[in-house]
Amino acid sequence: MRPGLTAEGFSAFAGEAHRQGLVFTAAYDREGRCLGVASHRVLATSRGRLLFVDDLVTERERRSGGVGRLLMDELAGRAARAGCVRVELDSGTANHGAHRFYHAWRMSISALHFAREVPGER
Repeated sequence: MRPGLTAEGFSAFAGEAHRQGLVFTAAYDREGRCLGVASHRVLATSRGRLLFVDDLVTERERRSGGVGRLLMDELAGRAARAGCVRVELDSGTANHGAHRFYHAWRMSISALHFAREVPGER
């Protein structure tokens, strides 16, 4: 569902992120095909404990079919059980379809996310 991410790249990412608390949740159809995946972690912040959604992706042809809502509802339940005060996520500024989905899920735009590349060797 992330075409630019190779199997090797995913393995490296997932291993490191799992050690940082990242959890993957997937939705499957009756035939066992993966329809969508969400990843999240629970964070203690000065604004309270929160469940941060790192990624939410669904199969392109299955979008608007309820998979994203199913995943987000599951994460909201996990947030409540973990004692979180909020579910948060970042979304790219040009991802208007996702923004409509998040607004429909009754999320508000509560912050701006700033970023700066770090120069150096990689």
